[in-house]
Amino acid sequence: MVSREHKRDAALHDKLQILRSITHSHAMNDTSIVLDASNYIKELKHKVEILNEEIATTESSTPQNTWPRVSVETLEKGFLVKVHSGRSCPGLLVLILSTFEELGLNVLEARVSCANSFHLQAIGGENEEDEESMDAQMVKRTITNTIKNWSESIG
Repeated sequence: MVSREHKRDAALHDKLQILRSITHSHAMNDTSIVLDASNYIKELKHKVEILNEEIATTESSTPQNTWPRVSVETLEKGFLVKVHSGRSCPGLLVLILSTFEELGLNVLEARVSCANSFHLQAIGGENEEDEESMDAQMVKRTITNTIKNWSESIG
């Protein structure tokens, strides 16, 4: 006769294997499967957050909608910062790079286009010496404030 505990363990194992397949985990032990699932959920939440921001930006008809859009994603050791505007933004690149410096972020990689529109995609790595930890929201808020100040100074 199969014990109740053995049935429960088998059911738990089956559920973990389902979780493993849903999250595309390659982990073999239970703890790693759960950790992979947790990371997968964080990724999905982040994607939803980005999509909600894009929807809010698209639906917004306020004058601020003409401002460059900012998104910031957390990477393993730093942030991926994207700034986009459908119009030219003279002087904005220099201000954003100064903001990176003020935040203690080193530009590790960047792609920029300033012809008739403004596109910036930059990876900023945190300085090892900085004790203070920052999150993506803080980086986004600071860059958004830089854009606001830039906008007020040109118009």
